[in-house]
Amino acid sequence: MFQPLPLFVGLRYVRARNRKFFVSFITWVSLAGVCVGVAALIVILSVMNGFEGISRERLLALSAHARVIAGPGDAGRAAAAQASTWQSALAAMETLPGVTGVAPYAELQVLALRGAESRPLQLRGVDPALESKVSEIARALREGALTDLQPGAARLLLGRGVAAWLGVGVGDPITLLVPGVDAGGTPVPRLREFRVAGIFEVGHPETDSMLALGHIEEVFALAGAEPRAFGLVLRYADALQAPAGVAAAAARLPAGLSMRDWTQDHASFFRAVRIEKTMMTLILLLIVGVAAFNIVAMLVMVVTDKRTDIAILRTLGASPRRVMGVFLVQGLVIGWSGVLLGVLLGVLLAINATEAVALLERLFGFRIMNPEVFVISRIPSELRWTNVGLVAGAALVLTTLATFYPAWRASRVAPAEALRYE
Repeated sequence: MFQPLPLFVGLRYVRARNRKFFVSFITWVSLAGVCVGVAALIVILSVMNGFEGISRERLLALSAHARVIAGPGDAGRAAAAQASTWQSALAAMETLPGVTGVAPYAELQVLALRGAESRPLQLRGVDPALESKVSEIARALREGALTDLQPGAARLLLGRGVAAWLGVGVGDPITLLVPGVDAGGTPVPRLREFRVAGIFEVGHPETDSMLALGHIEEVFALAGAEPRAFGLVLRYADALQAPAGVAAAAARLPAGLSMRDWTQDHASFFRAVRIEKTMMTLILLLIVGVAAFNIVAMLVMVVTDKRTDIAILRTLGASPRRVMGVFLVQGLVIGWSGVLLGVLLGVLLAINATEAVALLERLFGFRIMNPEVFVISRIPSELRWTNVGLVAGAALVLTTLATFYPAWRASRVAPAEALRYE
């Protein structure tokens, strides 16, 4: 006889055509449920990874991968006031591995006025000669627009959302207002008129509707004193290298300066994404959990149906452990087959999610992500094998746990009781 006995009998039960249709039906439903749950979880996580990647790219299109800023306290204020300190920091940052560009920046909160319209803006001062090395802004502008930002030229670059709100185009004037107070504490606003040198659109609504760019010297002049935020911005060849690079670069900074990377600047956004993905994973795991309960119900019915077979095995000398192994094998084959099929189906759909959605849109004549409503008009997908491994592992654990109670119940069947009325 084929050995070991539990494996032989368990596989035979899986292959056998059961006379009870309902038991067979529950078996296939259990396998299909595990398969669908695992596949759905892999696809959803891949699509969420894709959206996260696109959001990160657009968020970093104008944001710094890392920043050098004045640290808190007297040492930081002293360092911020010394031009030589910043020149030394810029030279040190340019030699860091993986850094493709370093540039100074300054930021100021202003109110833009155009006739009866007004809008609060974040005015960022840049060095046009260096900005293209640290920002994607050059790709969203007409050629030469950055060079129009010259000291004394009073020119700005506006996000498309800002321009639409104020109703301005290239060449139109707008007035910027900066709140201030005099020595006696009386509010004294500073006003200056600028002309629009260009309009950009990077696809991130908050950036396009809140940001304006000007020459860094004009921002300092408009501030009247030091802007609220200023320092150096760094761009890496790979944004994911920035956190490790910042940790290594901090030692090269002059005293009084510190560094921050993009994961710290946008920590709340990415924390929200992680929480959303975690909750979605837990919710979708309920599908696998329901399928696991179906496996429990199916095996309980199989144990009831096979009481005579169990009694015969026990009479022939099979131990309770071997009987338990028979039903463990049957449950694991069904559960793990569903997990394997679900992984294969999920990986296939995740790799081809964009094309599959486009095909469905053509067949049924509708748009899931209408470009007139959504900034992202396609369904992105980024398959990560760590996600696949975690999903498969969790599903294997759930389906394994689902087999223990029915198998234990089978091992407790008394041969004499089972054969009494046979």
